[in-house]
Amino acid sequence: MDTLIPFDYATLRVVWWALLGALLIGFAVMDGFDLGVAALLPVVAKTDAERRVVINVVGPVWEGNQVWLITAGGAIFAAWPLLYAASFSGFYLAMMLALIALILRPVGFKYRSKMEGTRWRNSWDGVLCFSGVVASLVFGVAVGNIILGVPFTFDGNALRMVYQGHFYQLFTPFALLCGVLSVVMLAMHGAVLLAWRTEDPISSRARNWGRLGALLTLALFIAGGFWVAGGIGGHAITSTVDMQGPSDPMLKTVAVQTGAWMANYATWPLMWIAPILGVAGAVLVLLFLTLRANVLSFLASSVSIAGVILTVGFSLFPFLMPSSTNPKAGLTVWDASSSHMTLWIMVIAVVIFLPIVTLYTAWVYRVMRGKVTHESVGDTPNSY
Repeated sequence: MDTLIPFDYATLRVVWWALLGALLIGFAVMDGFDLGVAALLPVVAKTDAERRVVINVVGPVWEGNQVWLITAGGAIFAAWPLLYAASFSGFYLAMMLALIALILRPVGFKYRSKMEGTRWRNSWDGVLCFSGVVASLVFGVAVGNIILGVPFTFDGNALRMVYQGHFYQLFTPFALLCGVLSVVMLAMHGAVLLAWRTEDPISSRARNWGRLGALLTLALFIAGGFWVAGGIGGHAITSTVDMQGPSDPMLKTVAVQTGAWMANYATWPLMWIAPILGVAGAVLVLLFLTLRANVLSFLASSVSIAGVILTVGFSLFPFLMPSSTNPKAGLTVWDASSSHMTLWIMVIAVVIFLPIVTLYTAWVYRVMRGKVTHESVGDTPNSY
């Protein structure tokens, strides 16, 4: 059957590495502003009427945006089963914390307006803020731990994953820097959306918070880059790489070297476009918010987020999840994928369904276009 597949195994592995990155960028850009808006709710909106406006900016679209996260999880399960097993087992408690935060978000949206008491609504506003901050923080901390290496190995020939760390071990200084970067980056993204989709005084407050978020994103991203280049041990495969080989991580040898995560930029200089986009996007957010070019600010924020995620992916390649306790057990593009046939079937599914998802998402945003105001919220019976 493999002879009927027009692409070889190595090509499909790279294709699915790229698709995984695209799905994570889609989630960060589309659902990221939902988390950012929730995190900023107490500071950009001072009255109950203003908070209803802010909530209704994302209220009609957050469920659709979350499809990107679900799709990314499904893609990891189908295309990278070893990565799915290792990450969902090793990060179990952290993912439960993120899941609780994500579950609280729709509960907050639905229940906030059920009663008119000040204490009731303020409590649910706090829940929404908690969900935005905690989910963003956990996602960033998880990425930071992947860069550092996750304490896992495989037991014997059965490839049974054994996690050798604990929950508190996840919150190291570098991982926390990545977590805070995630929070301020998504807060920046949420702020530029509010600056675009609302009117003053909410819009003005959002621009101020957006500029602060852009400055912090810029500072933390650059600081993290220097930390990775000079103070963190990266992983490098030292044995012969069989790109068409079986999915068995234990067949290779790996060395840990300071600065190894920068090696790809020397091998493929075009990869420098990723960190350049991350920095340039944040700088442009500062400029465009000052000029009140709100649509351009949103596009610049999206570019910055994409640049940050691409920087992580390019730095780690071909690693998907390095191991800090047994480096040879680290998962790579070449030894952690599903079968050749499975990857091809999944590509066909993506070609069919991704355009459908993109089209209905575009249609929803077209219907929901325009500014959200006190009047529009009051005139809509289905508003939050």
